[in-house]
Amino acid sequence: MSAALLSGFALGLSLIVAIGAQNLFVLRQGIRREHVLVVALLCAASDAVLIIVGVSGAGWVLHSVPWLVDVVRWAGAAFLLGYAALAARRALRPTGAALDAQAAPPGDPANGPGTRTVTAGATTLPAVVATCLALTWLNPHVYLDTVFLLGSVAATQGADRWWFAAGAVVASTAWFLSLAYGSRYLGRWLATPRAWRVLDGAIAVVMAAIAISLVLPA
Repeated sequence: MSAALLSGFALGLSLIVAIGAQNLFVLRQGIRREHVLVVALLCAASDAVLIIVGVSGAGWVLHSVPWLVDVVRWAGAAFLLGYAALAARRALRPTGAALDAQAAPPGDPANGPGTRTVTAGATTLPAVVATCLALTWLNPHVYLDTVFLLGSVAATQGADRWWFAAGAVVASTAWFLSLAYGSRYLGRWLATPRAWRVLDGAIAVVMAAIAISLVLPA
C-alpha cells in the first residue's frame, strides 16, 4: 500500500511539475492574488477526476478512438494561441496593473487575509474559472499524462492501484496549492507595470510555443 502510494505521488508530481499552460496560469493568478484558492482547487479537482478515469481503465479510449486526441489537440492549440494573443496585447498595451501594497480586506475568500491585490486589470471570477477549465480540459497533454500514462502504470499495481491513484491526487493537490500560494512571494519584483509587461510577454511566447508544438508532427 505505502509503496503504491509513494509511487503514485512521485510519478504524479513528475508529470505535473513542468512549465505548461496550466501552471503558467496558476502562477499568474497567484502573483496577482486573484481567486487563488478557487484556481488551485479547480486544477487539483480536474486532475483528480482525470486520474480516477484513467485508473478506472478508460485510458483505452485514447487507443480505440485516436481521432479524439486530434480533436482535442487542435482545439487546445487554437485556445492557447488565443490566450497568447491576449497576453501579448497586455504586454504591448498595458492597463497599468501593479501590485498594491495595501492588505486585502480580512476574510477575502479569493486572496485570504493579509495579502495584497492588483489595483488594475482585475479579472472576474467567472472569467477566471472559464479560462482555468479551458486550459485544463482543452490540453491534450493532460489526457495523455493522467488518463493514459498514469492509468497504464496504475494497472500494474494490481489491487493497490487506487492507493497509487491517491498518491497522484495528493501530489497534484500539493503542487497546485504550493504554486498558487508560493508565487505571491514574487510580488516584490512585480510592483510596476513594466514588470507585468515582461511577465505577460513571456507568457505569450510560452503559450504560443506550446500551441505550435501541439500541431507540429512529432
